[in-house]
Amino acid sequence: MLVRVAVAAVVRAGTRNWARWASSGASSPSLSIWRRKKEMGKEGLVVAKELKRFRSDPVRLDRFIRSSVSRLLKSDLVAVLAEFQRQNQFFLCVKLYDIVRKEIWYRPDMFFYRDMLMMLARNKRVEEAKKVWGDLKTEEVLFDQHTFGDIIRAFLDNGLPSEAMDIYEEMRQSPEPPLSLPFRVILKGLIPYPELREKVKDDFLEIFPGMIIYDPPEDLFEDNKQHNDRDN
Repeated sequence: MLVRVAVAAVVRAGTRNWARWASSGASSPSLSIWRRKKEMGKEGLVVAKELKRFRSDPVRLDRFIRSSVSRLLKSDLVAVLAEFQRQNQFFLCVKLYDIVRKEIWYRPDMFFYRDMLMMLARNKRVEEAKKVWGDLKTEEVLFDQHTFGDIIRAFLDNGLPSEAMDIYEEMRQSPEPPLSLPFRVILKGLIPYPELREKVKDDFLEIFPGMIIYDPPEDLFEDNKQHNDRDN
């Protein structure tokens, strides 16, 4: 009898623990639709092909979006957007971005915005990136520190230091506790911009006193400065 009671207690405890895990997992970032593997169905493939065909014809493009894109299943719409981001089809990405945000199933999501901003950074689309950033602020989306670091690095790697530093200031004001690794990611991306790097380095040493930062040789800074001067 005692054994049966003990077993029942263990089962009940296990059930409660599983329920708590399932409940917390429901809102886990790992379950975000924007992080899952995205496979296009047949209708998604057709729509993607037609969108690319009509992209230079605004009238036919808008007509096709109203007639066909609006009927796509959520999984197909997400997959088409992800594929266009991979292909750097920024014009069509912005179109689908606006459509997604109007869908009944849409919920503000950190990874949705991260993917859009990184794609726009790769294509140097500053005005579109500012609009997306304004949208995420309106929706009160909060990036974690690692995501901040990745986005800032994307802007730096694509020659947009001013925009990168604007996002860095947002990172510094974030209620999320600072982490050293994102700072190191940013500092490495700032090697071509020694003056900006010194500012971030000072912040890093103030937040993480006693930690060591690797400084590249002076001639590397000089080589990068000359390279930037030629580009400008």
